[in-house]
Amino acid sequence: MDRRLLVEIARQTLTRWEGGRAVARYAVSTGRNGAGERNGSGCTPRGLHRVRMRIGEGCPVGTVFRGRRPTGEILDDALAAAYPERDWILTRILWLTGCEPGINRGGCVDTLRRYIYIHGCPDAAPMGEPCSHGCIRMRNRDLIELFDQTPIGMLVEIRA
Repeated sequence: MDRRLLVEIARQTLTRWEGGRAVARYAVSTGRNGAGERNGSGCTPRGLHRVRMRIGEGCPVGTVFRGRRPTGEILDDALAAAYPERDWILTRILWLTGCEPGINRGGCVDTLRRYIYIHGCPDAAPMGEPCSHGCIRMRNRDLIELFDQTPIGMLVEIRA
């Protein structure tokens, strides 16, 4: 069965495809600096990727991750107020790896080494507009639904 994810930066959406048809569509937030592959750019990388790792299965909604490990914290108003500038990575992580050497794999354009994820964010964070540091942010409940349908190795296409 043809299963893949399509992220459209211009539309700020992520669509899950199965058997040639769209089965789910979610609002997302991609890189504030637009599309781009260079390390340190804060941009969302384009092209073909695969899910390299699935992190956080079974963790409670709002679980805080640092370095891809749960900290034991659950984001709440007090924690958010204590660290207002933090780029929160919450609930689940789908870590992407590029499939195209020289475009999004290897050297200074390597998606995996850039730590580009599909991940959860605070409920107050805007969706449908580019606000991330390059990752693809989702609402936590949407991410859990997506995570449960996304195996390691699933193809992820990111289009400008």
